[in-house]
Amino acid sequence: MKTFTAVIQKDEDMYVAKCSEVGTVSQGSTIDEAIANLKEATELYLEEFPLKETKHPILTTFEVA
Repeated sequence: MKTFTAVIQKDEDMYVAKCSEVGTVSQGSTIDEAIANLKEATELYLEEFPLKETKHPILTTFEVA
C-alpha cells in the first residue's frame, strides 16, 4: 500500500483531481467521486508502469500582488 497526494480543483461543474507523483488526472461531480476516479486511474496506470520510488511533493501556498 502506497500513499499519494491528490490536488483537487473545481472546474465549472466538475472537480478535477491530479496526482503529482504519478501524473494521473481524473474528474468527478463530487470531491469523493473525483478522488475515487483518481484512485482507479492511478491503480490502472501503476499496473502498466510500476514506480520504483515514490517521492512526495512539497505542498505550500504563496501570495502574489
